[in-house]
Amino acid sequence: MKAGQYFALTIGIIFVLIGVAGFIPDLVKPPIADPDAVNLSYVEGYGYLMGLFPINVLHNIVHLTVGLLGIFASLSLGSARLFSGVLALFYGLLTILGLFPPTQSMLGLVPLFGNDLWLHAGTAAIATYFGFLAKPDLLELREQGHDEQANPSS
Repeated sequence: MKAGQYFALTIGIIFVLIGVAGFIPDLVKPPIADPDAVNLSYVEGYGYLMGLFPINVLHNIVHLTVGLLGIFASLSLGSARLFSGVLALFYGLLTILGLFPPTQSMLGLVPLFGNDLWLHAGTAAIATYFGFLAKPDLLELREQGHDEQANPSS
C-alpha cells in the first residue's frame, strides 16, 4: 500500500468515525445563540459536534459517504489518487461556499460555517497534495502492476 492509498484509507476511517460521532447525542451539543449561525431549513440533528463543528443529519451522511468512498478507494493506487483529487475539489468548493453568508447553509440543508471552514480548507489542501501533486515513483508503479498481475481477480 502506497502513501496515496494510506491517505485515502486514513481519511476514510476518520470521516466514518466523524459521521458516526454525529449520531451520538452525548457528542453533539445543542445549538446556542450563535452570531455565526445561519438559518437552516433542515434542522434534524442540528448541533455542534464536540461543541465545535456545526452538523446535522445530512452533514453526518456526507461524512459517512466520503469516509466509505475513501476506504474503498484505498484498494488501488489509481482509485486513491482519483478519490484524493475529487476530495480536494469537493472540500475546496465547500470551503468557498462557507465563506459567503448566502451559501453558508448549502440551500438551508447543510451547515458550512464556523470551525467547519478551516477543517474543510485543511482537508482540501492535504487532498490536493495526494490527488494532484504527489507522483508515485517508478518502484511504486512497478509494484502496483506486479500486484495486479499476481492477483488478476482484484
